[in-house]
Amino acid sequence: MSAAQALWIRWFKPVTPESDALPVRLGRRASYQTAASASQASSFDHAFLAVVLILVVWGAVMVYSATIAMPDNPRFANYTHNYFLVRHVASIAAAVIAALIAFQVPLEKWERIAPMLFIVSLVLLLAVLLPFIGKGVNGAKRWISLGVTNFQPSELAKFSAVLYAAGYMVRKIELKEDFIKAVWPMAAAVAIMGSLLLAEPDMGAFMVIAVIAMGILFLGGVNARMFFLISGVLMGAFALMIAFNDYRRARIFAYLDPWTEHNALGKGYQLTHSLIAIGRGEIFGVGLGGSVEKLHWLPEAHTDFLLAVIGEEFGLVGVLLLLGLFLWLTRRLIHIGRQAVALDRVFAGLVAQGVGIWMGFQAFINMGVNLGALPTKGLTLPLMSYGGSAILINLIALAVVLRVDYENRQLMQGGRA
Repeated sequence: MSAAQALWIRWFKPVTPESDALPVRLGRRASYQTAASASQASSFDHAFLAVVLILVVWGAVMVYSATIAMPDNPRFANYTHNYFLVRHVASIAAAVIAALIAFQVPLEKWERIAPMLFIVSLVLLLAVLLPFIGKGVNGAKRWISLGVTNFQPSELAKFSAVLYAAGYMVRKIELKEDFIKAVWPMAAAVAIMGSLLLAEPDMGAFMVIAVIAMGILFLGGVNARMFFLISGVLMGAFALMIAFNDYRRARIFAYLDPWTEHNALGKGYQLTHSLIAIGRGEIFGVGLGGSVEKLHWLPEAHTDFLLAVIGEEFGLVGVLLLLGLFLWLTRRLIHIGRQAVALDRVFAGLVAQGVGIWMGFQAFINMGVNLGALPTKGLTLPLMSYGGSAILINLIALAVVLRVDYENRQLMQGGRA
């Protein structure tokens, strides 16, 4: 058999698994030997916790740096210089407590409540569109006011999409070769959620959820032909959304040529000032707190464009360090998922890998936007950008993956998950 024939069979005609084989993709190093890993199963993943802690603390420092001068703006004249920092730290504290609680929940319980959590997410996404419930900011209705803070249902939708897609693949594992029975029900669920997100509008969150669903379907064993077909349909749908929406089309044109006078003062304003900030940072940056672009030049410096401030103050070295941390975190999340699948814990494994896809893809989009490699989208930098809902759901999701790792280690030691 030639190499080309072997590649064709591998991608387009997957071999039916034996009775004791796992019905999911594990990659080349599929056979994680539990005996070889037993020495690592004695405690928590300290490196995982350390990287998450570094990102959260670094994010808090940068939120303070990006917002310290905001009270000089008449719009924020009533705020103190540490207003955003206090609220961000309070959100982190609440998120840590929620994460500790989430860690106590076994994965089998998460699997049982996944459909209900998905329905709750749909209800909240619908509620945010109602006149007396949803709160609008800059022309978008994405928040529900809870008095002391605002909640963004799209963040919960990302987490619920991970759990629902993982549970769906476990239930439909025997039908993974049947496009109609395996893919269309999941596609319909994502389409309903996507329609509610586009009504806000929040195309960025819809993209993340679509990629999460596609990734889990592929990792769950869906035939490669189906995966490529879904990808083609999805890209076509996004192209149509852009083509028939003047606002999105204008943002694409501004991205392609942001430096013209019309774009630089309009749709390309954020991108041009982000690039100026990163350019000022050069190799080693201007130093912590030394950013000029955050002084009312760069909009959303503490949320969507936090990376631009990092690039200006820490330079290329800081951006590369941050990129390395997210690459390591994403790889570790995928590794934990593969290890769970190798222990015949398919739902837990797909959840961990789904969170890895979520964190990695959203970080990739945010960094690409800040660097001018991708069109501007309203996506924050996970674990770092200002926003209570995002940090809350991010830490809960990572706590669930840490629970997956904990249960893996328990099983490798001969115990019970």
